[in-house]
Amino acid sequence: MSKVEKSQIKREALVRATINLVNSHGFHAAPMSKIAKLAAVSPGTIYLYFENKQDLVDKVYLDVKTAFSEFAFKDYDEKVSVEKGFEKIWKNIAVFKLREVEKAMFLSQCDNTPIIDDSSRQEGLKHLQPLLNLWELGKKEGLIKPVSPYMLYAFSIYPVAFLMNMQQQGLYKLTPEHIDEAYKMAWNSIKI
Repeated sequence: MSKVEKSQIKREALVRATINLVNSHGFHAAPMSKIAKLAAVSPGTIYLYFENKQDLVDKVYLDVKTAFSEFAFKDYDEKVSVEKGFEKIWKNIAVFKLREVEKAMFLSQCDNTPIIDDSSRQEGLKHLQPLLNLWELGKKEGLIKPVSPYMLYAFSIYPVAFLMNMQQQGLYKLTPEHIDEAYKMAWNSIKI
């Protein structure tokens, strides 16, 4: 195994450990020493990849946000109708959140805390640009309510995180039929 491959394995272990600790104990109860221990690296190794805890959390956030957006916009075609485009993106997001639960939970924590710095948060928003563009087109075509993208996200995308949490707690099982129903409710919440 090359030095580059070993380095990448260590960085990935640190990312996984950060996600795991943040999800189970929160940001403040995830010190660098615990992250290093869980990743099975020396505490000093973290500083080869990240400047400090803020840098670590911001970079993990951006790594996960990149994976999320790549999945969300997989096979999305800007030439389809606004409704069909939204359905594709929404269902991709739902699948990501149900398959990549740890990453989805981490993003949800990041969305609900000021721990992520503003520049990283703004960079993360850029990853959603195709969805924002689709909503803007939908508004221009008179198909989508003329409200803030935050409102559109809150009523159409964010409920998927709630459903994921209910499934994780064993309170609700999301079947393909439930996903179709949830999509229809999401679309109905933003369409005119």
